[in-house]
Amino acid sequence: MEQARREQAEFAVSPVIATILLLAITVMLAGGVYMMMSSTVRAPDKGLPQANANVRALDNGYQVVTITDMSQQVETFRIKFQVVPPLSSNGTLVSGHTSDSNVYGVSGANVSFHDRDAGFTVNRGDYFIINAAAVGSDEGGWVFRMLYDGGGGRSSGEIMSVTLPATN
Repeated sequence: MEQARREQAEFAVSPVIATILLLAITVMLAGGVYMMMSSTVRAPDKGLPQANANVRALDNGYQVVTITDMSQQVETFRIKFQVVPPLSSNGTLVSGHTSDSNVYGVSGANVSFHDRDAGFTVNRGDYFIINAAAVGSDEGGWVFRMLYDGGGGRSSGEIMSVTLPATN
């Protein structure tokens, strides 16, 4: 009997090794299925983001546009801003992207964007500071617009628009 047990032990696979082999095969198969399917699955298009903002004029000649609500977080390089003069004015349109090096987190620029959570995304709580005297929007009536650049076939368009108040 001892001899039969010894012969059986020499040819059998231990349960630990069998479990490890089964796990390895399962992981390899799951990885293969993932690689085959990952190129065919795309995230759904969430549509054009929408935002709301509050605007206030400061005594020091600056205007602050604070995003109070936004339907989704958007990468800074996809957001363009415009400070548009009224039709009756001979002012010049000011525009740029929130990710521009002379806009993102810069103090003292004509227009600066401040990302409160430092996540390189535009979302609720972030704000723009406009140097109204330098831009020419200090008399009020100018419009601040935030535009979305979807890229890659996604929709593009206006996210939000607010009228800037006079600073004097």
